[in-house]
Order: sequence, then structure tokens, then C-alpha cells
Amino acid sequence: MSATPVRRSVPSAAEVVIVGGGVMGASAAFHLAEAGVRDVVVVERGALGSGSSGKPIGGVRAHFSDPLNIELGLRSLRAFADFPRRPGAAIGLDTVGYLFLLTDERQLAGFEAGVRTQNALGVPSRLITPGEARALCPYLDTGGLVAAVHSPTDGHARPARVVRGYAEAAARAGVRFVTGVEVTGFDTAGDRITGVRTDRGRIVCRTVVCAAGAWSGRVGELAGVPLPVRPVRRQLVFTAPLSPPAPRIPFTIDFASTAYFHNSDDGLLFGLADPRQREGFDTAWTPEWLELFRAAVRDRAPALAGMETAGGWAGLYEVTPDHNALIGRSGELVNFLYATGFSGHGFLQAPAVGELVRDLHLERETFADIAPLSADRFAAGAGNDRPEAYVV
Repeated sequence: MSATPVRRSVPSAAEVVIVGGGVMGASAAFHLAEAGVRDVVVVERGALGSGSSGKPIGGVRAHFSDPLNIELGLRSLRAFADFPRRPGAAIGLDTVGYLFLLTDERQLAGFEAGVRTQNALGVPSRLITPGEARALCPYLDTGGLVAAVHSPTDGHARPARVVRGYAEAAARAGVRFVTGVEVTGFDTAGDRITGVRTDRGRIVCRTVVCAAGAWSGRVGELAGVPLPVRPVRRQLVFTAPLSPPAPRIPFTIDFASTAYFHNSDDGLLFGLADPRQREGFDTAWTPEWLELFRAAVRDRAPALAGMETAGGWAGLYEVTPDHNALIGRSGELVNFLYATGFSGHGFLQAPAVGELVRDLHLERETFADIAPLSADRFAAGAGNDRPEAYVV
């Protein structure tokens, strides 16, 4: 992020203070600045993009079960495709598609319903045979597969480049990025926040945006706003360079085990969600995790189980009880906005969510009804009957 002007001292006042300098905070800053809101300060306790947004490759997709997530994903896919023009940066977008592998009839029934919903909203996903799946991904052993779902307009991109692209464009428009600064509290008067307290001084402001990822629950506590976000570690690993080179394959996911793999530079990237992973902020990569991945793919893609690896990475998912995001305005403090809890989908939804944050601040009508994503849905006696099913 060296090309983005950053500072260590906080200004005394701003119209908007964004807490969190990852992809969500950078997107919100860009969209606000583009709309003419230039007096914006982004406060980040580390470096820009140093949290989960720093992961090497992130999937981008509109393949979801919930219509609202489909809409957020599809709108963001269009923004990623247009990124070289607006805001103006190369992000390594590779539209290889997503490929979900299905191993039983229950999965198949759920994905059939999902494809119908996606197609109705303009996503060209389709059910395919195991043989067609192997043609797309030659690593597959199709034994035990009942079907697969292919979504050809999905793919992956580079999150760090997206953060940098948004941040540089926002900085050119006047947004100030302050790093190495931690938020310690909020000053309030009635139902409004009047200032953000940090370990380097106080910022008087009109609006606060919580985009602190896995740390959002802590930020919410400081403001007295319940944000049910739990940090959960996710790990991945890279293979050593492959010779001959790997074929260009979709972002391939064995849905039953959550094991996934796709191209990465001169090799492959492997990932898997460990169902035994405890909550917490630990981001140490553990070699034992690799054995879980090898065991999961030994029958599904046996060549991968024996590949040499060359280093891994661990980051945090910001998980909510229903695996849907928290986007909205606090009912307790009307100028406290939040965009967090994406449960692994934050990077791919960031362009659309930046628009939503902009419009919430400007009190405009949003392009989608985000009431189902209010944090208030988890209040006592409330519930959510639309949990996202396609979580990896």
C-alpha cells in the first residue's frame, strides 16, 4: 500500500470516520469520495489491508442461495470487471468460473433450487454431469459424484490490489488514511455519536462506519451497539511451482468437505474449512491443517494429495449466526453505520457494499432492500429464516 498516502496523526474533525482499512473500508471511502463526500478519515490499527483483505487470492461470485447475496455478488462482479476503468487499477481478475461438486441427492436438490433462483436473477449457472465437470477440471476423480454446478462468470482476483486501487483513488479525492491508530471509545449525545476516541486523539464527526471485519464485535461494544461477529481462523496453502504447468481450472469446491482449489501463479492454491476450528483471533498457520486437506481430496482429486507445498497462510473469517452480513444503521445510535460479518464473502461483495454505505450516509434510497441484513435480526425473539447455504 506504499503508493497510498497514509499518516499516523489523527485529524481533529471529519464528516465521516471509517473504522477499518480493509477492502470494505476502502470501498466505502472510495464510493463516498466519488459522491462528493471528501472529508472522510479511515482509521486502521495496522496497515491498510493487513487483516483478512491481505489474503493472496479471493474468490468472486454471484453463486449464492439467498437472492440478496446473489444481487450483491452480481453487482460486485460487474464492478470488478470495470475496475481498470473505475477506480482505475489492475486487480488480476480471472473469470475461470466456480465449480461445486455434489455427492448426494440432498445436495443436488438444494443446488437445483439455487440455480433456478440464480438464473431468474441473471446468473448463468447450470447443473452439469460429472463427466462435464472433469472436462473443466482434469484433476477430478468422478467416482461418487452425482452432479456438479458450474457458474462461468465467477472467478477470483487479488484482494490487496483491490484495496490499493480503492484507497489510492479515494486518497486522490481527499480521503485521509490514518494507520497504526486504535479506536478506544466513542463520545455520544442522545442517540448520536459526536466523536471517535483513539489512542492518538479524538475526532469529532458526523457519521461513523464500522468496517472492522473480525474485530467489529469489539468496536460495537465500545459504542454500545451489538454486532454478533465471531472470529474464526481459515487456512490455505500454495503448491510448489508445477511442471508442466497446471491447466486453467475453475475455482473448484467439494461441497461436502469444503475442500477447494484453483490456479495461483505457477501452481495451485488449496483451502478447506476445518469444522473443529475454535473461535478466536489466532492467525498462525499450522502444518497439521494440511493433512486435513490431503485427506479430503485423496478420493476426489488424488493428484493434489501428493503435491509438494511451499508455504501457507491463515486469516480470519468474520462469522455471523446465519452466515449473512450485517449492513445497516444502528437503532441505538442513528449515525453509527456498519458493514461487517460477511462470513467469508466480504471481499467479493465489497464493491456493492461500498455503494450501500455511501447511500446510507447520504440518506439515499439503496439499490436493494437491506433490511434483512440489519443486526437487529438477532435481537431477543427475532430470527432469520434465510441463512446462506453456500458457505466455504
